[in-house]
Amino acid sequence: MSSSQKLQGKVALVTGASKGIGASIAKALAAEGAAVAVNYASSKEGADRVVAEIHAAGGKAVAIQGDVSKQADITRLLGETFAAFGPLDILVNNAGVYRGAPLGQIDEESFHLHFNLNVLGLILVTQEALKHFNPEGGSIINVSSVLSTLSLPGLAVYNATKSAVDGLTRTFSKELAPRKIRVNSINPGMVETEGLHSTGTIGASDSIAAITPLGRIGQPGDIAAPVAFLASTDSGWITGECLYATGGLR
Repeated sequence: MSSSQKLQGKVALVTGASKGIGASIAKALAAEGAAVAVNYASSKEGADRVVAEIHAAGGKAVAIQGDVSKQADITRLLGETFAAFGPLDILVNNAGVYRGAPLGQIDEESFHLHFNLNVLGLILVTQEALKHFNPEGGSIINVSSVLSTLSLPGLAVYNATKSAVDGLTRTFSKELAPRKIRVNSINPGMVETEGLHSTGTIGASDSIAAITPLGRIGQPGDIAAPVAFLASTDSGWITGECLYATGGLR
């Protein structure tokens, strides 16, 4: 490993890392020298692919299954991460669900699905991770969204969960500062991922690109690079911040 790697010797867990933004983040952290636990809920094939790519590049990674809306899975996930690599230095809360519905079509099932994963899951994972964190401190990065403030119509519940993530980020940053654990969020704009294609939202990409000052929608690497920055000591004086990576769309 190169001594120039900013995360050399660190241990990271990335939830929801079998594809899309999470996969890109896992690979970026590994490229900077971190040993990475690649969490997945259902796509073992995708997580194994991410791990194989990290290994091929000379990095360390392991795929660990776990539904982060379930306490038993979370306990096992953190236990297996610790068993594989030792104390945790970096936690990236990326796992989440994205579904749209106008006000008149919001139902209890959709509401609880979003909040159980996007909000409660983040809280529970963070709680459990703290039991395994390096006593010297570290970094937690929550993946939020520009929609926490842009608040597009038809996405009220999702928007609300990401507003909650921003609020949790600010509060946890103050609670965990005495432990030298920094907590920040990354708030992406529209990013081209498998999920974007599967939901059909990609059809709106041209119109989103047209109103984005930098003139394009994002790629997963556009999010992974600032996450690696937030995970490193380069951002050692930054905590409680929501970093917007949106091409200027706010």
